Amino acid sequence: MTTRYEKVQADLKANPKTWLITGVAGFIGSNLLETLLQLDQTVIGLDNFATGHQHNLVEVQGEVTREQWTRFTFIEGDIRNLEDCKKAVTGADYVLHQAALGSVPRSIEDPITTNQANIDGFLNMLVAAKDEGVESFTYAASSSTYGDHPGLPKVEDKIGKPLSPYAVTKYVNELYADVFARTYGFNTIGLRYFNVFGKRQDPNGAYAAVIPKWTAAMIKGEEVFINGDGETSRDFCFIENVVQINLLAATAQDDAKSQVYNVALGDRTTLNTLFDALKVALNECGVQYGKDPAYRDFRAGDVRHSQADINKSKERLGYEPAYRIYDGIGKAMPWYVSDLT
Repeated sequence: MTTRYEKVQADLKANPKTWLITGVAGFIGSNLLETLLQLDQTVIGLDNFATGHQHNLVEVQGEVTREQWTRFTFIEGDIRNLEDCKKAVTGADYVLHQAALGSVPRSIEDPITTNQANIDGFLNMLVAAKDEGVESFTYAASSSTYGDHPGLPKVEDKIGKPLSPYAVTKYVNELYADVFARTYGFNTIGLRYFNVFGKRQDPNGAYAAVIPKWTAAMIKGEEVFINGDGETSRDFCFIENVVQINLLAATAQDDAKSQVYNVALGDRTTLNTLFDALKVALNECGVQYGKDPAYRDFRAGDVRHSQADINKSKERLGYEPAYRIYDGIGKAMPWYVSDLT
């Protein structure tokens, strides 16, 4: 039986569209770029390289044909500048808004810059896309919006109080999106990402996510630090599942819009289990890591457990995550070994 995702890919191949990806040089943005170019789409990319990297774009270029690469136009610009947003969105059919300053700790240390990128920049993109009359606007929301709500699994319509400035900014995105639907009839879809991982996720810097950070440490034979007792759990989601739901959301019918959707597996993995899984996967790539993890204090602003209910995403968007966590880790580790050795 053909899945909705397979049908969407076939339709796009037959009837190419013009896409704008903000944050195109970042981890998620560059993976979206790679898939869309391989589907022979025309893509405009916007990035200011605050957290994205030129080498991500170079790598994508190596993964597509020369003809496919000619369909990509890059604009170096900043979503905090409305004119950059207007320039980038010109002629776009679909917008995938990925640009943001992620990281809970970063937002705690510098809430003003996080607010400028995630709220001012988001509003600029909404205005530019609305004025351009794009067919769809899909944006990266966040599981941090669930805040201190104790329920598991997380269901889209039950949230708590935010636990960090970052969480506030991502919730405000959802509020603005809702108001734009009510006030202007501009309908969007928000995707609440849960702990995305995969190739091109940056292992460097103070705000690196746990999987690339630990993977890099293991490859280099360095110590791995676990915040808390290691029984904190997360719903880790492989990047190719995220690419899938972005394309499903962008091409969704109107009755699926003006909504937010969880993007995850609907499962939980503890940090201790993750540590062991990474060791095993790296060993299969020829990297042996013999150290035990070092435990330290819990991190401010972090929730203890996170797990998504993905029924709404399945029912209304046709989302069917193709990769479980061990599948994703197995596919990601060879890339990290190649990149870091």
